[in-house]
Amino acid sequence: MPRLRQIPRGEVSAPRVLEAYAKHFGDRDPVSDPGTESGTPGNWWTVFALDPDLFRLVLDRHAWQFSDERQLDPVLRELALTRTGWAAGSVFVFSQHCKLLRRLGVSEERIAAVPAWSNEDCYSAAERSVLGFTDDLVCGGGRVSDRRFAALKRELSDVAILELAFMITTYLQSATLCRALRLELDDYAEVVVDHGAS
Repeated sequence: MPRLRQIPRGEVSAPRVLEAYAKHFGDRDPVSDPGTESGTPGNWWTVFALDPDLFRLVLDRHAWQFSDERQLDPVLRELALTRTGWAAGSVFVFSQHCKLLRRLGVSEERIAAVPAWSNEDCYSAAERSVLGFTDDLVCGGGRVSDRRFAALKRELSDVAILELAFMITTYLQSATLCRALRLELDDYAEVVVDHGAS
């Protein structure tokens, strides 16, 4: 159960929130009758509806990210965001972007290799640079070596690198929020617990 209150359809007046509810839930009230077509509870939307301005910001980010005007290749984007979800420990972000990789025609072998990508040979030089950069941002807190950055610049334009960095860090934020607020597939009990005295 999410740690924050969810907003039922009857309490929503913001047009963009209502549009998103209709898109993801049809005519149902997403609080009393949860669930999206993609198999998630949908409580990301119902919790973010607490603040319609923030909700709008998330929608705008999605529109920007999926725009045809982006220079970053969609497969590179989704490899990075899938890796972000895995490295950040978010079941929701990881699984949602695995689904998007499938929609882009990426093989199951390549998707399954994301958690241990550095030991796999199924990725191109560009993909390896993107996955390494993702780890630098997510696991290394943004510490990117000159060597890594030079390799990335051989593969991507400056604009594509900026887009990539922004997307990775915003999805790291999404992963963190999902875990902290127990949203979507990240609604689970702490796994590191004391098993008692020996």
